[in-house]
Amino acid sequence: MKKIIACLLTLVFVLSLTACGANGAGSDVDYIKKKGTLIVGITDFAPMDYKDDAGEWVGFDADLAKKVAESLGVEVQFVEIDWDNKILELKNKSIDCVWNGMTLTDEVTSSMECTKPYCNNAQVIVVKSDVADQYKDAESAKILSFAVESGSAGEAAAKDNGFNYTALTSQADTLMEVEAGTSDACIIDLLMAGAMVGEGTSYSDLVHTAELTSEEYGIGCRKGSDLAAYIDGQLEAYAKDGSLDEIATTYGVQDAVVVGK
Repeated sequence: MKKIIACLLTLVFVLSLTACGANGAGSDVDYIKKKGTLIVGITDFAPMDYKDDAGEWVGFDADLAKKVAESLGVEVQFVEIDWDNKILELKNKSIDCVWNGMTLTDEVTSSMECTKPYCNNAQVIVVKSDVADQYKDAESAKILSFAVESGSAGEAAAKDNGFNYTALTSQADTLMEVEAGTSDACIIDLLMAGAMVGEGTSYSDLVHTAELTSEEYGIGCRKGSDLAAYIDGQLEAYAKDGSLDEIATTYGVQDAVVVGK
């Protein structure tokens, strides 16, 4: 009798593990297909994720997320998140992935299931163009007051360089701070700087100067999730059929893309 009970308990335990595996992080692709939506955590970050004149989310990352959702047979839903809470949002299943020009830091890779790098990037200093010649490296910029996005690679760069800074909600907010003169400078992603500052942009009187870091972008999913590998496979397919380069060229980031190269 004891052997029978032991066997039954073992069977129950195995079945419970199987059930956990089916409903846990490892089965995210099935979970997303069943609920019918791919919920993507983002911030307002051109040229990766931003709203067009019609109020629709567009950008290099947004357009790729739409293609992946289509391949899954589900709708895409974009949710603006507090960047500091991105890991918690994933764990709580408020979102299914973070797809927003996210730097693959040690914190990110240890807390999320991440894709392979798909873009190169850097953190750069942005200042008013009339003073740019004075601040071409980190040492000369130490006298400035900076604005950075809270929890971002830009904030990490500010800390590493001993800058005096204020942490704000988004990179877009940091640009407005510099434009208004509330901060002397900000630190943002190079890809964003390329799209947002300089001649022909909304911030024509701002320029980027020193590159403080070099880094790679990845897409983050729940720890142990199979969604990251699925996205990797889709990006490789888009690189082969040319659609990845087509989307990248639309948003001026083709030189930063590393998939298939």
